Amino acid sequence: MTEQKIKFWIDEVQVEVERGTTVLEAARRVGIYIPTLCYLEGKNKLGACRICLVEIEPTGKLAASCILPASDGLKVRTNTEKVRKTRKFNLELLLSDHEVECPTCLRNDNCELRDLAEKMGIRDIRFEGRKNSHSVDDSTPSIMRDPDKCILCRRCVSVCHDIQSVKAIVPAGRGFDTIIEPAYYNKLSDSPCVLCGQCAVVCPTGAITEREYIDEVWDAIYDENKHVVVQTAPAVRVALSEAFGQKPGTIVTGKMVAALKKIGFDKVFDTNFTADLTIMEEGTELIERIQNGGTLPLFTSCSPGWIKFIEHYYPEYLDNLSTCKSPQQMFGAIAKTYYAEMNDIPREDMVVVSIMPCTAKKFEVSRPEMNYDVDYALTTRELGRMIKQAGFDIMDLEEEEYDKLLGVSSGAADIFGSTGGVMEAALRTAYEIITGEELENLDFNQVRGITGIKEAEVTINDLKLRVAVTNTLGNARELLERIKQGTEYHFVEFMACPGGCIGGGGQPLPATAENIEKRMKAIYEIDKGKKLRKSHENPYIKKIYDEYLEKPGSHRAHELLHTEYTPRGV
Repeated sequence: MTEQKIKFWIDEVQVEVERGTTVLEAARRVGIYIPTLCYLEGKNKLGACRICLVEIEPTGKLAASCILPASDGLKVRTNTEKVRKTRKFNLELLLSDHEVECPTCLRNDNCELRDLAEKMGIRDIRFEGRKNSHSVDDSTPSIMRDPDKCILCRRCVSVCHDIQSVKAIVPAGRGFDTIIEPAYYNKLSDSPCVLCGQCAVVCPTGAITEREYIDEVWDAIYDENKHVVVQTAPAVRVALSEAFGQKPGTIVTGKMVAALKKIGFDKVFDTNFTADLTIMEEGTELIERIQNGGTLPLFTSCSPGWIKFIEHYYPEYLDNLSTCKSPQQMFGAIAKTYYAEMNDIPREDMVVVSIMPCTAKKFEVSRPEMNYDVDYALTTRELGRMIKQAGFDIMDLEEEEYDKLLGVSSGAADIFGSTGGVMEAALRTAYEIITGEELENLDFNQVRGITGIKEAEVTINDLKLRVAVTNTLGNARELLERIKQGTEYHFVEFMACPGGCIGGGGQPLPATAENIEKRMKAIYEIDKGKKLRKSHENPYIKKIYDEYLEKPGSHRAHELLHTEYTPRGV
């Protein structure tokens, strides 16, 4: 049956759309600009901010276009005097209760509120009166809340509830006293928040941001008694360029390495090296569980937001989690043992910094079971700011290579940055280890893409390996419920953020679906362009096992590269 179409007019332009389309959605399709603030495509249609107002003819009534359904014969105007003045008035009211600290705010270069104020020509705040005054919540190592910068758009609430299914923050109070805060708690650290940072990604102001550690890293670099090494996650190299005005998906691996060396790190290494190491350990763990009747399905353990989610909401499945540390933490353990011993550097003089697409990685660094092997985790956004503080543009630099030993990796490690990547990397290695045969086609397309839950069956000898892949915690919850109802898998990859790490809470803004798709495409381009595309063929991985770890799953490997997790409760 053909979907019914309707015709209506926007600024005398006739538009034909499907029934149920809003005026705002229709306007965007035909290139007519309507400003928005609380609206978030596919996530938040609330009409709370009243910035997207349009005038309905002939009544002159104003309506929020984000929730106004198009109807046959409807006529709206988007730029009348009444519309412009009312939008400006509403924005001035929002600004009257906003803590205006633009020069010192983390969002000063990409604040949607500030951008709208400029577009609407607001030069002063006319309204004075009582302002809300709340303390800053800096109780977690990952995220900071400044309620005085909140405009009550509820975008963070929508993402936390509907996309992540965590429901850690809610609107509390009424009227002028309304505040977005942790449900039933005073501080975020006391709540079941998983620190994924998706709230910070969608916040239009500086009300929710990552907790910044740039100054601490500068101090370490300037300390002549410290040997400071840095590792970079795979998703960073396809997103960092956005902080310097480049298109999403622009690959800047060599330029990023050059920038880190110019900043002053003693060695620049790659988290991809320990992503390859993770595949060796996790692949071995999977094979052992299948062959020896271990707990199945095996769940991946690379995403710290996912780990905290399962600790809070599904602790009965903690035995299903791989005991492998994440690549970030494996790197810290190897850097402060193998690398430090080879170079006669005392552990207390080592400082390990990681550049991650993820705010939850900051929390992971602080977990006592990780032995504090990584000292600081900076987001992609923080690295962009740090490079600018150093006074140069990354795009002006000549490309350089990672330092050897912990800087050599396979294409399988690069795709860790995308949903399905850990699964695909593991399948490449598991297949060849089990069969002893070389894979003809390394691309497992059935586990690629942003689709919520993907399933596949891979034949390895007489084993039909059932696998599943998912991204976002809402989808993780749905998949866990399927497993609870009896759906059987051998191996499941979970990623907390949309698209995986490329859509992480610390990535450049805006993290639209289009931008995530472009970053994902770039990740696979990097993999395709490498001669070395399988983790078990990395010569430096072989070297570290020969010289230090003995073999995957050895006692030494378990001491350094594996861990355990703790039920937390809701």
